[in-house]
Formats: sequence, structure tokens, C-alpha cells
Amino acid sequence: MAFEDYEPVIGLEVHCELKTATKLFCGCPTTFGNEANTQVCPVCLGLPGTLPVMNGKAVEFAVKIGHSLNCNIADYSKMDRKNYYYPDLPKAYQVSQYDKPLNYGGYLDIVTKEGTKRIGVTRAHLEEDAGKLVHAGGKSGRLDSSDYSLADYNRGGIPLVEIVSEPDIRSSEEAHAYLTALKSILLYIDVSDCNMEEGSLRCDANVSIRKKGTEKFGTRTEIKNMNSFKFVKQAIEYEIKRQAAVLDKGERVIQESRLWDVTENKTKSMRSKEEAHDYRYFPEPDLVPIILDKAYVQKLKVELPELPGAKRARFEKDHGLTAYDAGVLTSEQELGQWFEVGAKLTKNPKGFANWMMGDMAAQMKEQEKELQDLKFDQKKLAELVDLVDAETINSKQAKEVFLALFNEGVSPAEVVKSKGMAQVSDPKAIEAAVDKVLADNPNVVADYKSGKQGVIGFLVGKVMQASQGKANPKMVNEIIKKKLDV
Repeated sequence: MAFEDYEPVIGLEVHCELKTATKLFCGCPTTFGNEANTQVCPVCLGLPGTLPVMNGKAVEFAVKIGHSLNCNIADYSKMDRKNYYYPDLPKAYQVSQYDKPLNYGGYLDIVTKEGTKRIGVTRAHLEEDAGKLVHAGGKSGRLDSSDYSLADYNRGGIPLVEIVSEPDIRSSEEAHAYLTALKSILLYIDVSDCNMEEGSLRCDANVSIRKKGTEKFGTRTEIKNMNSFKFVKQAIEYEIKRQAAVLDKGERVIQESRLWDVTENKTKSMRSKEEAHDYRYFPEPDLVPIILDKAYVQKLKVELPELPGAKRARFEKDHGLTAYDAGVLTSEQELGQWFEVGAKLTKNPKGFANWMMGDMAAQMKEQEKELQDLKFDQKKLAELVDLVDAETINSKQAKEVFLALFNEGVSPAEVVKSKGMAQVSDPKAIEAAVDKVLADNPNVVADYKSGKQGVIGFLVGKVMQASQGKANPKMVNEIIKKKLDV
């Protein structure tokens, strides 16, 4: 069967560490990068005789995530013990949520090539993070080739929310769009730093395939602990092809957990995939249920900022931006705020957006600058937009002016004045220059009149050269055509 005859079915589990000052059940700090095993205590190490105490800020952040993903917020939820043994879990169980999650039944709309698509969110539940194993020795330092592993429990007990999607995703591109939209929301509501390199945002991908046109799901595999959207996309694409090859050989896909090997660009078997009953869930006896007052839940909803989707729609409506432009400018909260200030300072918000996404973004990338590093503000960029719109300078001159603005922070109007760049838009002066060029180039004029209309670019160039680049190119083109088409 051809690869194209299969349909992927994908669900994502995203683990988002919350940016609380302390861990979920104790007062240990959550600072990243400190010396191993220096941010631990008897509670997060699970020593006998200790009792956990719920971090109220973690609950608040979790509820805000639920609201942002259009979830139902449970007025009654509870914590459960998820029992399994692994070296990074000193208690031999993880405190999580099983049958009574804090948030459930939500959705996230993503933008695809075909338009907007709604991805269901099954649940977004609260749990504690595990510690971290550092795999040492071997050729790659990864689990499958390491000589030994060292355990760092600093991360153990940090609060996180696990966001589980419905299996509504049908391609690696949709998975990437979902993760990008989700990360943007989490940053907007300021509940996580989403630093993937530090492990604040990690993703497991559940992947299966089925024959197109069928309803029954195939056997899924779970690709664990990926900390890069690029790796998630690559791993999904590889796994789809791997499973298709397995089925085409008449074999069956095994339900298992797999790892993405970044050095070999392939998934590798890790262990057989557990089911819920394998974890022997039961209610956490040392914690009371989480009972939320409706007024408290509503208060947190009201406190939320405008989310990326709503801001994107507003930018399209209020500022005449395309869906793509609005998506770029709302991908980061600070970027959207910077644009919105500038959009109010010019009659051409679209032009302002073009400069932001074009020359400004290119220079920021090249010079490794952030918005806070810029030497100019929105008023000066709006000034440049207005100079172009007024045809005081042409587009080529505008790029030169922008470089001075970016590198020195000088006023665009002052640059135009000091360099004598003001564009000539006097029809009589331009017409005189055109007449001279046409008189000096009779052969080119004859070529145009014989049907070679492309030579008009040569004539425009000659006029621009004669005016030292100051003539309004639009007017030059119009006057030349008017004279030649007589």
C-alpha cells in the first residue's frame, strides 16, 4: 500500500513547568541550573514522616491555563498517586491527577494552510515533576548508549500541568502549529517561561496510522520527552513512515514508548507502553481534595490578558492585516504590544507591520537584538512609513534611511534632510528629464514602439540616474509611458 494511503492520527501530551517560586508540596526553590541535589528536602525526597502541602499559586496558574484552553474548571478535583519505579522518582510514585482532573473538555484553535482547525483538549491536570537523570559516558551521553546515570532531584516536585490533546491532529505540520499556539498562550498568561532547553516545556507524541476512509484507530506508539518543536515534527514524520513500512510487510505495530535519537534521526524502542491500570492509581491520602469557589474561578478568568487568537482577529479587523501578518505579530506578546503602539502613530498600520516583519526583523536576527535593545521607538518607525507614503523618498532610499534608524536611532526626517534625499515629485521637472532621455535614446524609443515594452525599464533607469535617484519612480514610469504611447 502506498504511503499516501494512510492517515496519521496524532495526540500530544505537553508537560509545562509552572513558574512558581517554590515546589508543588514544599518550600524548596525552583531555580534552574543550581548544583545538583541542593534544592531538596525531606518532603520532595519522599522521606518517611513528611507531609505535603499544596502550593496555592500552582493551583491558580493551572486554572488560568484551563481558562485559556476553553476548558471546564472542576469545582472538585483531587490528587492521586501514580505508582511506578524509576530512578528519578525517589518516592516510587508521582502525585498527579487521574479521574478528577482540574481542567477538562477544552479546545485550542490552530491556523493551518486549509484555515482554522479546532483541536480538542482532553484535560490539563496538575502534577509534580520528576527528577532528572544525567546519562554519562558512552558515545552520545544518551540513555541507550550511556555507561551510567546520575540522579539530580532538584527538579523533583516542581509543579507542572500536563496538557493532553484529543487525537485530532493529522500531520506533523498541524502538530507544530498546535505546539506553537500553545506555547504562545502559556507565555501570554505568564504561567511558565516555556524554556525548552531547560526542560520547562516537554512533549510526548502519540502516533498511529490507519487506512484513509476508516474510523478505527491503529495501534499507537508514544515518543517520549522531546524538548524541541523541530524534533517533535521530525519524530512524527519518521514514525508515520516507520509504521507504514511495518504494516506494508504484513506485520503489526507494537504499542510501546520510543525515544527520538537526534544523532541518527530515528525513533528507537524504549519500553512497552503502560496502560492506566499498570500505574495502580489511588487517591493521594496525604492531600485534601481541591475545592474551588466559583467566584475565585471567575476572578482568575477576568484577570487573563487578551489571548493570541483574540488579538490576531482584532488586528485583522482593526488594522487591515492579513491572517499571516496578524499571526506573526501576535506570536509573542511583546511584539504585538510594540506593533499596536506604532499602529496608532501612522495612517498605514499595514506598512508599519511590513517594516517590522521585514527589514526590522532581519536586522534584529542578524545583530542578535531583542525589542528592548532597539535604539529607536515606534514613533520614529512610523515617521519612516509616512515619508514613504508621502512619496518624499522612494523604497530604495527608505531602506538606506532604515539602516541609519536601526544602527544609530536617528530621526528618518533628519536623515532625509541631511543627505538631500527628498524625492522629486514635480511633474514639470520630471517631464524635462524624461524628454532629454527620450531624445538621447531614439533607438530604444523605436524598440518600444515596435513592441518591445520591456525596454521601458532602461529608460526609467536613465531618468533615475540623471536625477541622482531622487525622481519619483512611479511618476517617471507614468510620464514615460504617456509620452511613448501617443
